Amino acid sequence: MLKNKKIILGITGSIAAYKAVYLARTLIKRGAEVQVVITPSGKEFITPVTLSSLTQKPVISEFFTANTGEWHSHVDLGLWADAMLIAPATASTIAKMANGVADNMLITTYLSARAPVFVAPAMDFDMYRHPSTRRNLELLRSYGNHIIEPAEGALASGLEGKGRMEEPEKIADELERFFSASKSFFGKKVMITAGPTYEKIDPVRFIGNYSSGKMGYAIATAFASRGAEVTLISGPVTLPTPAGVKRIDVESAKEMYKAATENFPDSDIAVMCAAVADFAPEQTNATKIKRGNADMMLKLIPNPDIAASLGQIKKPGQILAGFALESDNEEENARHKLEKKNLDFIVLNSLADKGACFGGDNNKITIISRTGEKTSYPMKSKSAVADDIITYISGIYGK
Repeated sequence: MLKNKKIILGITGSIAAYKAVYLARTLIKRGAEVQVVITPSGKEFITPVTLSSLTQKPVISEFFTANTGEWHSHVDLGLWADAMLIAPATASTIAKMANGVADNMLITTYLSARAPVFVAPAMDFDMYRHPSTRRNLELLRSYGNHIIEPAEGALASGLEGKGRMEEPEKIADELERFFSASKSFFGKKVMITAGPTYEKIDPVRFIGNYSSGKMGYAIATAFASRGAEVTLISGPVTLPTPAGVKRIDVESAKEMYKAATENFPDSDIAVMCAAVADFAPEQTNATKIKRGNADMMLKLIPNPDIAASLGQIKKPGQILAGFALESDNEEENARHKLEKKNLDFIVLNSLADKGACFGGDNNKITIISRTGEKTSYPMKSKSAVADDIITYISGIYGK
């Protein structure tokens, strides 16, 4: 799948830069044309001579060649590539990518690239798990970048943990998987709901939940990268809109219901990932409710069941998937929702798994089909979970 693919290999200042030699060689053996762009600090770990000998191309590091004054156009590079791969990617480079700090040739090329971008982090595990690094990686994911998770093991610091750059063969496999599936949903219209809904009590208070929207946004990003025409109906979240995705912002369950029922008839696939509030206040105060000495009673009424409503109007050939978040009798409750809402499959989350679900970057799911088949997955990043869900949907089309 890499034959004749043009790949920019970005190398940064990490001890793992030695792996880039093997990575470049692996990509070339699989048929790719590789252009190396290296940061100044990257040259402290590996010489451009070694890399240019492998790639048969001059290694680019600066905007100008020192001896000749030749200018290297980051714009032309960005247009040339079929993919950009930054491996190893240090915490510093990841931060610059996330925040647009264009102070070297590699970052300006990244900002100019129209091709898909893959990032293979390499750093000590304390740096990798630091909140700033986690935030920056999530920003890169939200931009549509593909994060190749580091492996666990012995680190240059002498410590053990997650932070080792993934092995070259596995990185090349990741690119091959992407190109094999990159247009698998071309021409398909996909509708996704994501995030929470807020049900107003008064102008400053609401009923809601802890949903961050990250799972739904990851699914939207993954579908868009595979050529789908994606409509994302989003509750109130702070996430940026994924590249190539049409976003419809809503606040309440009724607003999400209206948007979903309007867009579903033209959709081939719908994934109902939003954490919709089941109930809303019967009345909403026009002004802020003041504190009083007496107890306040709040009467709640049911919100419309969006997934069930779509299940009633689903046409042959349409795929409708839902999510279930359960705290007890998980499979039994999920299967009941699957039947009741006329879904093709349901994705079961569990509150029992520490570090998964609401607000986190990881998730652990089980997919239950209409025929009762169950597929369980280990804890993964939400972007990797999104890939699993889309692969599952590909299997439905393949049957």
